[in-house]
Amino acid sequence: MKLSILGCYSATPRAMTNTTSQVLEINNHMFLIDCGEGTQVHLRRHKIKFNRIKRIFISHLHGDHFFGLVGLISTFRLLTREADLHIYGPKGIKEVVTLQMKLADSWTNYNLYFHELTSKESELIYEDDKVEVHTIPLEHRIYTNGYLFKEKEHERKLDINAVEEANINVAYFRKLKQGFDVENEDGVLIDNKLVTKPGTKAKSYAFCSDTVYKEDIVPIIKDVDVLYHESTFLEEHAHLAPRTKHSTAKEAAKIAKKANAGTLLLGHYSTRYGGLKPFKEEAEAVFSNVELCEDGKTFDFS
Repeated sequence: MKLSILGCYSATPRAMTNTTSQVLEINNHMFLIDCGEGTQVHLRRHKIKFNRIKRIFISHLHGDHFFGLVGLISTFRLLTREADLHIYGPKGIKEVVTLQMKLADSWTNYNLYFHELTSKESELIYEDDKVEVHTIPLEHRIYTNGYLFKEKEHERKLDINAVEEANINVAYFRKLKQGFDVENEDGVLIDNKLVTKPGTKAKSYAFCSDTVYKEDIVPIIKDVDVLYHESTFLEEHAHLAPRTKHSTAKEAAKIAKKANAGTLLLGHYSTRYGGLKPFKEEAEAVFSNVELCEDGKTFDFS
């Protein structure tokens, strides 16, 4: 599992800071999460192939989280994209995007599918044989969701010595990897666990965009491997968090601790601060394994 941070600051883009956008690579999928201004430029800088992005997840319709979307869709068209593109986001995202396309007479030459979200409860919005994606209902000034990305359980690994000793035909190796008991050459049913080992541990990633401190998301993200949680403010400005429906670094750490997360990533920093070190220090007072997102930084959680 690999995460590329294209932008991780709040409010307006600046010469040296970019608004929210991330690329998550998980089990051969490449998901774009939020799409602030300039996202397509940052994708190029990271040498991420546009055609690998088949699904985009938008948390909410504030500009610093989706103003780059129409430009990206348009660029895909200019590059004669053929692959389908699915966009998940709040109700209204289809209207915003298609109105601009209509007025510009610039319809896509590829299939564009919108999956508009309205539920205030967590729901499964995408699933295939490798991963599943659930919403994480958040509380912000407008309707907002985070997203939980979970790998499905990996295939079991063969214990070749045990398999050969059990006299199992190679034709049944696939079944063994899938976890089934199989008959050996003598017609004896062999317990799968006697001839296989657990596969690679499935990974999970939770993206918690703009939100006030919200403990009721904890059951949804319980035991997540990596949690990104917005941390707009330091404690000196904690009084602004409830008013603006944002969180502090310390509050993000409290959520990580309650959820028993493996790693906490901080982001969505207010640009009022001169540096990021205090965010890490304040979070680490509550939760030990804290990392700072920075524009252009890549995390590898393999």
